[in-house]
This record gives sequence, structure tokens and C-alpha cells, in this order.
Amino acid sequence: MGGGARPTGWSEILRRGCLVLCTAATTGFGAAALGAQTAPAPATTAPPPAQSAHSPKLAAKPHPHRVARRDRGEDRGLAAIGERINKNTVAIIAGGLGSTDLAITQELADVLDDGDNLRIMPVVGVGGDRNIRDVRFMKGVDLGITQTNLLARLRVSPQIGALDGKIVYLTKLFNEEMHLLVRADSNVTAIDQLNGRTVSLGEAGSGAQLIGHDVLDRLGVAVHEVNLAAPQAIARLKAGEIDAVVLIDGKPVPALANVTAGLRVLPVPFVKPLRDDFLPATLTSEDYPGLIEPGRQVETLAVGTILIAFNWGKDSDHSAKIEKFVDAFFPRLARLQAPPRHPKWREVNLAASLPGWTRLTAAQAWLDQHRDQDVTQQEKLDQFVRARGGMPASANEREQLFREFVKWSEAREPR
Repeated sequence: MGGGARPTGWSEILRRGCLVLCTAATTGFGAAALGAQTAPAPATTAPPPAQSAHSPKLAAKPHPHRVARRDRGEDRGLAAIGERINKNTVAIIAGGLGSTDLAITQELADVLDDGDNLRIMPVVGVGGDRNIRDVRFMKGVDLGITQTNLLARLRVSPQIGALDGKIVYLTKLFNEEMHLLVRADSNVTAIDQLNGRTVSLGEAGSGAQLIGHDVLDRLGVAVHEVNLAAPQAIARLKAGEIDAVVLIDGKPVPALANVTAGLRVLPVPFVKPLRDDFLPATLTSEDYPGLIEPGRQVETLAVGTILIAFNWGKDSDHSAKIEKFVDAFFPRLARLQAPPRHPKWREVNLAASLPGWTRLTAAQAWLDQHRDQDVTQQEKLDQFVRARGGMPASANEREQLFREFVKWSEAREPR
């Protein structure tokens, strides 16, 4: 019985194995057949999908070569725009916010900007020797405004190397006055009383700081120095946080335009230690009606300013755009001198020279070409005023006379 059971067991196992194999094979063939029925047809033979009237139309795919050519064309067009802008944009580094230097640079942009043909870009700087350094080394800066005595001082300084042959000037501009401000209720009445007091001399490295130091040192006044931009210095002076503020800037200083009370202007005596490098000057109630009483003058000193450039080679793009600036600026000086432009424009004499320094070739060429106009703008104004019976007494009449002079002068400019 035991011997007969063994073959029966093996037969059952073999039978079940065959069933499993047959089921697997059948399942495999069925899946293959099912896959063949449901698989998508190749893309090349599929009919396009039906579109309804509201279905968006499929855009035709552009040819890759046409796309490449179009991209190259756009790149060339953009490159041409960039090249034109860079060739015709003159960046002028001026003083800080609230300074006269920055105000007149913005007025240059107002008068001279001619779209992409010539664009003036005012740059907020610190002023002083920092502007000289930036013109000397910074690639994005074409022109700069600085003080004449600082230019002479850096000529022999090892800080930025020799300036001879590297820095040239376009024209002298105007004088900048020293403004010494205290609170109206301060007990300080003279500059020598600032010994030991806290005084803002302008931002570090600015012309105000360097010139302020120079003046105080020559007068023997030692102060506790802080370095603040003009708007911040005035605000802290008003708040009583500092004792005085020194500003070296052309009157009227924009930062003081809205100061109508609370401050007082101290005199700076033009004594012997200051006479070699400075000029005598005055501040009046017409300059600052909110700070100086009508009819009163405050004695101070001044220093000249100048417009400088790096001495690029004659064939460089920089030289070409600076020459374009000269050709636009010099003939339009009278327009800049007209109200409501800053009064300091009226001090500019294009022909005034700076001894010991070389004038930009393009600027000298323009002056040589117009040398037959042998009187300066100031002399023209003097002649115009005399022809009309002298300078009027009232400010409004003087402004009107000057407007008439500008129209008269521009009508005689060569076309």
C-alpha cells in the first residue's frame, strides 16, 4: 500500500506543474496580445487630433536655423544700443547730496542731454581729493569737480602717483565759500572759541574735511572732529548733538535752502596765514535770508573749483565723448547762466587758465577757434548792463535784465 502511493503522488505533482506552466504561458501570450492592441501607433502614422472651432491652433515650430539667425540679429541690435549709449554717456563725479557741485552737474544734464547722442550722468561723490582719485583710476568716471588747492596738493603726494600728464582740466568753474554754522542760541561767537568743541568737517576724504582741517590748523584751533554729510550734520546741529558745522561749497548751498531759523553763520577772518591759498569772500542776506539779517555781510574765505578729466589718448572712445561734451557745453554756457539756474554759473569764465596745469586738448581747440570773440561772458554782461543804464536795484529787475542778456547773447552765437 505504501509502495503504490508513491507513484500516485508523483503523478499528481507532475500534473499540477503542467497546469501552472500552461497557465503562465497562456497569461504571457494574452498580455502580449493585449499590449499589441492598446499600444499607441507610431507618431508618423497617427492622424492629427480633431480641433473644434474653439480649440487653440498649434503654432508651427520655427526652423532651428531661422531661430539662430534671428537671435544673432537681436544680439547685434542690442550690442549696437549698448555701444552707442556707452560712447555718448559722460559721467561726472561731483559732491555729495545737498552740494552745489551736484546741483550744477544736474543742471548740465538738464541743458545738454540729447537722448542717446549725448547724455550727462551726475555721480554722487564725496568731493575733494577723492574725486581726483576717482577721475585718475575709475573707468566709469569721465570728468570730476574738485578744488584747485587740493589738485596742487596731490600733485606732489605719493597717494595716487604723479598727476602731471595724467590729469588735465577743461575749465575753471566758480569759487566755493567756507560756511561755519552754529546754533542760534550758541554762546560761540568766533571761530577760535571752537577749541575743544565737536565740529563736523564733512565726510571723510571730502574737500570740506581737508580744507576745514587746513584752515583750523592755520588758525590754531583744535576741535573734536566728526565726519557727516551736510544734511545729517545740519540735522544734528539743530538737535544740539554737535557744536558747529563746516561746509565748503558754493553759495547758496542747496542743503541750506530750507533752513530758515535756528542757526547762525560765524565769520571766518581772512587773516595772513590764509592769504596764500584762499580768497576773501562774503555771505549775505541775499544768499541766506533765513540765516543772515537783511543788509548784513559775514566775512569768510573761498577756494576755486575746476572741472578735470583723465588725459586719455587722442584716439580713445573716452576722448571722443569728452570732446563731444566740450562742443555741447562751451557754447551753451549762457543758457546755464540764465535763471533759474544756480547763480554760481555766472562766475564761470571758460577762458580762465590754471597756471601749471594743461588744458584738455579739445577744450583748448574750442577756445582757439573762438578766440575772435575776444571778450569774456562777464565782460559781455558788463557791456550789456552799461548799455541799459546800469544794474537795477531790485533782485527781480536784475533777474529780468539777466534773462534779456542771455537771449541777446544766444542770438549772437555762431550757428
